Amino acid sequence: MDLENKLDKLTRKLYGRPINQVTDYEMYHVLLQFTKELSKEKKEISGDRKVYYISAEFLIGKLLSNNLINLGVYDELEKTLNKYGKSIASIEREEPEPSLGNGGLGRLAACFMDSIASLGLNGAGIGLNYHYGLFKQVFKDYLQMAEKNTWIEKDSWLNKTDVSFEVEFAGGKKVRSVLYDIDVIGYENGIDKLHLFDLEGLDEGLVKKGIDFDKEDIEKNLTLFLYPDDSDEAGNLLRIYQQYFMVSNAAQLIIKEMKDKGYDLYELDKHVVVQINDTHPTMVIPELIRLLTWDEGFTMDDAIEVVSRTCAYTNHTILAEALEKWPLDYLNRVVPQLVPIIKELNNRIAKTNKDEKIQIIDASKRVHMAHIDIHYGFSVNGVAAIHTDILKNTELNAFYKLYPEKFNNKTNGVTFRRWLLSCNRALAALLDEKIGKDYRKDAFKLEELLKYKEDEEVLNKIAGIKKQNKAVLVDYVRKNEGVELNPDSIFDIQVKRLHEYKRQQMNALYIIHKYLEIKAGKKPKRPITCIFGAKAAPAYVIAKDIIHLILVLQEIINKDKDVSPYLKVLMVTNYNVSYAEKLIPACDISEQISLASKEASGTSNMKFMLNGAVTLGTDDGANVEIHELVGDDNIYIFGVDSDTVIKHYEKSDYVSRDYYEKSKVIKEAVDFIVSKEALAVGHKENLERLYNELLNKDWFMTLIDLESYIKKKDEMFEDYEDRDKWKRMMLVNIAKAGFFSSDRTIEEYNRDIWKL
Repeated sequence: MDLENKLDKLTRKLYGRPINQVTDYEMYHVLLQFTKELSKEKKEISGDRKVYYISAEFLIGKLLSNNLINLGVYDELEKTLNKYGKSIASIEREEPEPSLGNGGLGRLAACFMDSIASLGLNGAGIGLNYHYGLFKQVFKDYLQMAEKNTWIEKDSWLNKTDVSFEVEFAGGKKVRSVLYDIDVIGYENGIDKLHLFDLEGLDEGLVKKGIDFDKEDIEKNLTLFLYPDDSDEAGNLLRIYQQYFMVSNAAQLIIKEMKDKGYDLYELDKHVVVQINDTHPTMVIPELIRLLTWDEGFTMDDAIEVVSRTCAYTNHTILAEALEKWPLDYLNRVVPQLVPIIKELNNRIAKTNKDEKIQIIDASKRVHMAHIDIHYGFSVNGVAAIHTDILKNTELNAFYKLYPEKFNNKTNGVTFRRWLLSCNRALAALLDEKIGKDYRKDAFKLEELLKYKEDEEVLNKIAGIKKQNKAVLVDYVRKNEGVELNPDSIFDIQVKRLHEYKRQQMNALYIIHKYLEIKAGKKPKRPITCIFGAKAAPAYVIAKDIIHLILVLQEIINKDKDVSPYLKVLMVTNYNVSYAEKLIPACDISEQISLASKEASGTSNMKFMLNGAVTLGTDDGANVEIHELVGDDNIYIFGVDSDTVIKHYEKSDYVSRDYYEKSKVIKEAVDFIVSKEALAVGHKENLERLYNELLNKDWFMTLIDLESYIKKKDEMFEDYEDRDKWKRMMLVNIAKAGFFSSDRTIEEYNRDIWKL
């Protein structure tokens, strides 16, 4: 039966009406069903060896378009729907976005799952089915407020299974899990599964005002939120409960699947590889050891041996505070059954090596989760070349000396199915026409675009597509934010988690500087639109103050008749994957301005580059590799290098006030935060706190790079006026983006670590 007939039949079956008489919301549910039925025709990927990718986050985004592309039916379906006056884009607006992640970590996990399936590798993701995810961001009185993010509908991509496990906590407290699966459809390939464990007795009614709920009612709250507020003890304990719930289910599932296939558990490492994505799933190591010794009759030696050959660890951070350390007392209060095993793992290390830096339990009786992963896993990888070097040379140097063979680099990547084929269809169509479709499976083929570097027609088409994408974003912002943007302005965009090391505050200081210049009569050649998208963790006070400053600047600048024709500021509300899919194709300048040595990789830098934006960044994370690929002429690098930053930290000799006092430009920008104009709009407490932070602490060295940043950004705005030069830069960035395909990353994981 052809596709149109199938669709018509299903629409009539579900709603008793033909395609042209159903609403977009109804049509979304028809397509959901339709896609699920099509995916049943695909084979599940299998094999003797399987990777279990365990992650606290999977920021998968809306799935309709992505699944239709991977099933190979998007174009035909779009034509069919157009005949009836419908479009996939408008239908997809009705799809709720799964709230299962926060930022780069979760989006990377989603890209990896797509690539694992697209490469036909036997794998599964394992995480939790958060009902409200992180939170829904709203702005009130220029402050970030958090509301629950309801996304689960009766009919969704979630498929309930009959798999269920019991998980026991301290005091004999037992809960049961329910497993939901989401099909991960490979591009022109088979299907893998994303396993999401939920709590059987979950009570959504616990959430009262905003995102407040009883953190101690574990039997009812475990899968309500991702990263519950950990500013108090109950929040910390809840995070441990959540992590153990995730890994205990994962470990039980792995052992069940081994037994179902008739494999010998003593050969676990021959059939299973567990990839631990950041430290949140670390307890899977002692939990697997516990299950093998308690339930399967292994000796401790045998269990430790086999588990150590099975688990691999991905490190995603250089920030010491982001490497989890749990007080032993907390673990005792949640999972006392793991404590003797963790002590045993610690004692084995302490017996052979007294170096304080590598102990699992430190002198303050805190358990270092990453240390468990490194000692009792067979692989440790960083996620960008410079990040891995910093881990080896400084942050994890003591471990590198012990286990040089375990360390390896796997530079992150993004799936081109979503970040090009789905979100920038016009650019994908141009590429198909000019270089053929091979790049869809072998992203390095994008390099063939370089032969058009001097081709005026192709360059103009790329610029025309950018213009179209800007118009789409302008329309989206008008509907969502009620703000009118100028599509002919330069779109300068910084979207990522709000954190001081990512330095959104530096971007805000630039905006103040530019505002003051325009007020003094120095107008830019072309209007500039500065766009931010970011959520701050509810307990991260300074991050919320930075959002406050940006919203205050948005109010002051956008209402100033002298300035707003030349400069606009927008902080989009509730930034998520769907917003990113509109922002990234429309971007001219990609802001990647983290303090050198602090960003492990970044992945928005890759998405922007692929869509023809030019990077303004520090030599940090994957920017370093972008810089190497595109060359000095196609990227704008500023700021002190990572060695300089690392030395400042070692010597504790960075004093932000010195920079403030020596520079009129820096002083003016920083002082504006507590100026009459700012205080007339914003809150004294928030603005003064941020002002004092920059002046007296500035832990992530905003002021060290501010003048260099201003100079480089102004140079970019100048160069934008040389339209031919800029178009060539766009083309080179697209052509050189192939290295950053997550297919390449996953091929490397498989070649060096998983060996599926």
